Amino acid sequence: MGVKRIDPDRANELLNSDQDYVYIDVRMPEEFSQGHVPNARNIPVMIRGDGGVGIRMNPEFVDSVCAEVQSDCRIILGCQKGGRSQKAADLLTAVGFTNLHDMRGGFIGETDVLGNVTFPGWSSRGLPTTRR
Repeated sequence: MGVKRIDPDRANELLNSDQDYVYIDVRMPEEFSQGHVPNARNIPVMIRGDGGVGIRMNPEFVDSVCAEVQSDCRIILGCQKGGRSQKAADLLTAVGFTNLHDMRGGFIGETDVLGNVTFPGWSSRGLPTTRR
């Protein structure tokens, strides 16, 4: 099974179902701490570069996910706007994960070049959030 793209409303439905979906937030910890999907697990796909300068791929991302969940687990991936979760889905598919859902729009939503939300994400749809 390939990666399914779903919108935040569908992600919320799946998380509230009895199907044991796991939400993995692939944003950096500082983004995650500003608000996230309740019960989300934070496993960053990108990390700060040496000395905190720039960002780079997290070389431990796949291993960290594998340590948390089985490859057949039902996973919803989300990030800030939707780009990093797609990259995370590609990485996990390459190592055999079979039930991945990429949440379009991420936590805040897709934006245009001026920063205007063009596709609302989780929080901009008013879905439940937490900082715990």
